[in-house]
Amino acid sequence: MKIKFLRYSPFAFIALAGTLLLGSCTKDDEYNNHVGEIQSTAGVYVLCEGNYGRANSTITYYNTATGAVDNNYYKTVNGANLGETANDLKRYGSKLYCVVSGLQGTAQSFVDVMDVKTGKTIKRISFNTANDGYMPRKIAFYRNKAYVSRYDGKVSRIDTASLNIDGEVMLSEALEGLAVANGKLYVANSDFSYLYPNGKNTVVSVVDLASFTKIKDITVNWNPTKVAAAPNGDIYVTCDGNYANLKPSLDRINTTTDTKVGSNADYASYGALAIGNNTAVVTTTSSTLRSFNYLTGAPGASFTTDGKTIGLIYGLTINDFNNDVYVLDAISYASSTGKAYVYGTDGVRKFEFATGQLPKAAVFVYNYR
Repeated sequence: MKIKFLRYSPFAFIALAGTLLLGSCTKDDEYNNHVGEIQSTAGVYVLCEGNYGRANSTITYYNTATGAVDNNYYKTVNGANLGETANDLKRYGSKLYCVVSGLQGTAQSFVDVMDVKTGKTIKRISFNTANDGYMPRKIAFYRNKAYVSRYDGKVSRIDTASLNIDGEVMLSEALEGLAVANGKLYVANSDFSYLYPNGKNTVVSVVDLASFTKIKDITVNWNPTKVAAAPNGDIYVTCDGNYANLKPSLDRINTTTDTKVGSNADYASYGALAIGNNTAVVTTTSSTLRSFNYLTGAPGASFTTDGKTIGLIYGLTINDFNNDVYVLDAISYASSTGKAYVYGTDGVRKFEFATGQLPKAAVFVYNYR
């Protein structure tokens, strides 16, 4: 492997706490194994990254009916720890897919596939050689396939029926967020570009999913990390800059022409990005959120309107059922616990619950009619 070390922002180096990355996935067939209309949210899984190097990633489960919280739910159900540096958690059909990066030089990389209703592991898909890991990062889905970005520059394709890896495509190095639109996969090539000027001006790679081949690289601003698909088919990419003289931006890609059609520098995007059915939010500092128009990329007003404080935004997820925005607050890098704040589309906090350390992604369990 060419990768020398796992990338971190300067803040994470100080705290030895991991990264601030949030990926996105397509909603294609997201709940394809269910029949009936969603009636309510039964529970919420929250992936918590934990301390870097301590193998203490966890999953919190919140029961919406009782308010009960289990901050080590994965271990409660499976009798084992989740692993080292968990980076993504998504739902597809009746399964949860948890991407666990591990550490370079150790065989700790895998995708843990769980039953949505119980959180019980169905299979752990290895992303390792005998003594090293490919360090998978983010996951997206399309037509019964899962696509996983890796730090060694490849995207792996998983068949969601057999749960076996059935294909790979090589792109570049240090792949991060990815999302699907118009039958294509859009993957951020971070390539350690925060090491300006020693890094390269990086791109978003476009992969045709029918042939599973790369068809194009789209140049975006420095250090792309998070990728999200909008309902109109556009792709949004947060570009973190170099944490010094190159500032962050939110770039927009038209997926019909596969060209960058906009960039707004009015964002500090190290934190998180989320796009729902009619809601789009991005961090503007580590503790504030701003709405934006996903049709144009134009920035809107502050998302939160109730004046309540947030410590350190580490992740965002939108509940597709009611468009509630789950703001995942790490509190600080040194904190052993986090918080999930749930906001309505009016920007007013509805409720909150405790989570494990460094919460970064939420997944929802639904009741059906």
